[in-house]
Amino acid sequence: MATSFFFSTLLLFSVSASFFTPALLLGINYGQIADNLPHPDAVVSLVNSIGATRVKLYDADPRVLKAFAGTGVQFIVSVANENLPLFRDPKQALAWVKSNVYSHLPSTNITCIAVGNEVLTLNNSLLSSSLLPAMETVHSALVSLNLDKQVTVTTAHNLAILEVSYPPSAGAFRRDLVQRISCLLEFHRKVGSPFLINAYPYFAYKASPKQVSLDFALFEPSPGLSDPVSGLHYDNMFHAQIDAAHSAIEKLGYKNVCLQISETGWPSKGDADEAGASPENARKYNGNLIKLIAEKKGTPMRPKSDLNVYVFALFNENQKPGPSSERNFGLFKPDGTPVYNLGFNITSLMTTNSTSAPSAPPLVTDSSSSSSSSSNGYLSITDNAVRGGDTDRSRTGYLLCCLMISGAVALRRF
Repeated sequence: MATSFFFSTLLLFSVSASFFTPALLLGINYGQIADNLPHPDAVVSLVNSIGATRVKLYDADPRVLKAFAGTGVQFIVSVANENLPLFRDPKQALAWVKSNVYSHLPSTNITCIAVGNEVLTLNNSLLSSSLLPAMETVHSALVSLNLDKQVTVTTAHNLAILEVSYPPSAGAFRRDLVQRISCLLEFHRKVGSPFLINAYPYFAYKASPKQVSLDFALFEPSPGLSDPVSGLHYDNMFHAQIDAAHSAIEKLGYKNVCLQISETGWPSKGDADEAGASPENARKYNGNLIKLIAEKKGTPMRPKSDLNVYVFALFNENQKPGPSSERNFGLFKPDGTPVYNLGFNITSLMTTNSTSAPSAPPLVTDSSSSSSSSSNGYLSITDNAVRGGDTDRSRTGYLLCCLMISGAVALRRF
């Protein structure tokens, strides 16, 4: 049971030069499936301290939105998957937008609404058929409130929507999803919103650790790979995954639709059969990712593109189902201290009253952040597509893996 305890509200970080800075434009996913989170009021200073200027929620928690009022931090709020059928009714969509977006503006800088999460790969025909109508009614609600130029509407997908992923230039969507995705891309083109992808090289490595190049997955020095069709060279799996999605979008005639990364990360702990889940690998992946973001470079295929990357996640989350890795993607423990070193030096620690578990967890643990109102579209990032009626963030399907074959690097799908 959650009890009151002291949580740090002022973390004065001396930050290494290529890591978190206010100019970094870092995005962070703020998940809340846990029973030991600090109060959102205390999270504001933590988010500011790491230089994060964008936050994505998996709901529209009013406590969080009120806590960040006046900070200027940009927010993506989310509609839960289970609400999509209801949002076929424009009145339901309008009521939700008024309550969860309009009421917080302009104090809180809400810039986007994510309607559902990874819906197309859940094998749920009701949710899949409701996705675009729900996005359209939410957008119409924004138009009626004169907010459509300020707040965009989108949805996030995982890489299982791809049928072909190697080479990146041959990337193509699953044939059974092409019609739905084409309609979504047309929506994005009309309203000017981004197409969101959740990209996790970790799951590629986990699927075949004896064959996959860990260095290639972690942005570490490696031979990399060259696309035999485009001739482009890839130094890391992350960029190869993204460009496979770029190719798939372009093949449908929507090259000008912006692709952005709504989730990526690496777990600091896992079960015995979860290869690669460790504090050191998580530190390398997220540290190198943040350096990449700071360089403000796109991918080999789209070198000038702004990927607007959102790191997953702010906190470990101790109530997420599935293997241990599910509960250990956070950069921070619930007491506000780093799970591993990304260049932070805590020189001062002040405290204030908050709501959480009675004691702080050890350095790497199953603890995390919490909320009573979390979207079922975000419960898990394992290979299981449905758990007890709750949808999750399935990573099954076409994850890119790096294979060392006769000294050359190639990619294949898993």
